[in-house]
Amino acid sequence: MAHSTEQSLGAVCSLLTSRPCGILSTAVTLALGGHVYVCEDCNQSHYQYHSCQNRHCPKCMNDRAEIWLQKQTDLLLPTHYFLITFTLPDELRDLARSNQKLFYDLLFKTSSPALQELAADPRKVGGAIGLMGGLHTWARDLAFHPHVHYIVPGGGISEDQSKWIPSSKRFFVHVKPLSRLFRAKFRDELKKNQLFDFVLPKVWQKDWVVNSKPVGNGEHALKSLAPYVYRVALSNKRITRLENDQVTFEYEDSNTHKSRFMTPPAFSFIHRFLQHVLPKGFIKVRYFGFLSPTHKHTFNQAKSLLLALITLTLNPLEDPSLSPYTVKDSYEKPDLFICPNCGGPLRWLKAINRGSSAPPLCKTS
Repeated sequence: MAHSTEQSLGAVCSLLTSRPCGILSTAVTLALGGHVYVCEDCNQSHYQYHSCQNRHCPKCMNDRAEIWLQKQTDLLLPTHYFLITFTLPDELRDLARSNQKLFYDLLFKTSSPALQELAADPRKVGGAIGLMGGLHTWARDLAFHPHVHYIVPGGGISEDQSKWIPSSKRFFVHVKPLSRLFRAKFRDELKKNQLFDFVLPKVWQKDWVVNSKPVGNGEHALKSLAPYVYRVALSNKRITRLENDQVTFEYEDSNTHKSRFMTPPAFSFIHRFLQHVLPKGFIKVRYFGFLSPTHKHTFNQAKSLLLALITLTLNPLEDPSLSPYTVKDSYEKPDLFICPNCGGPLRWLKAINRGSSAPPLCKTS
């Protein structure tokens, strides 16, 4: 049986349970009711269901992601940025999957001070830095791959807060000593827990993966992070087929950057998806250094120093890449009242009551 893209996840859910699922989209949002629209040009019907408000739902939370992105414009400083990624080694992933809250907390608790400590060295940046970190638990094929992305302004503020100390635009800190410091801090924290005895000694001798790359003014890094703040990294449009109790979805090969397809059985697909559901109440985006909510004064001082520096050296209007105020204008919210088939206007037709039976299959975006 073939289903439309929008209904794919709900159809998979219905294969496994007769009850609405709080994680997958169509089943639960149909149960909550919604609205039917009809295109005035092509006469195609479109169904918009009420949001289930689950932060892992691939259909819901788009509005919240947009609001979150807009708020981040206030935290973008007029300087260059880096994206720094800390990855949990393969040998720890099975243990982490069974103890998610502990290991995810440790990822933040050890990576952020490691980066701040190394950057504070006068031979490196030599100042206090700010970090915004987002937890990801997936690879492109939905395999379990816990890592934290930090978006970091390229520089720091001096200890007396009188000077902004810029880093190179192409280099922030050496990743090899950062990797060793991260590994040591993680080991020391895990020693406080009895799970440390389950880790093979070779884990503490191998190189841990830390990556750092420049990302311009930080705008594109924020835009790439925003869709996953409230959702798991799988959208309905990536599901291309549901047939013979198997699900086909598309993903990008990390080595070739080409599209590939995977077709696991429905149960295996559900497992891949559900292993990325976070522990209840877990905060997946966190702020450290002068980006922490408790250091607003330091952030404002850093911003003032940078703006003063720009005023002395160049007209910021001549270099749009330095402007921290362009994300809001460049982020486009999908218009729910435009037909995805022909672009014509959608007209409201009727409401769908809670608990209604499924509407006929339709072609929706």
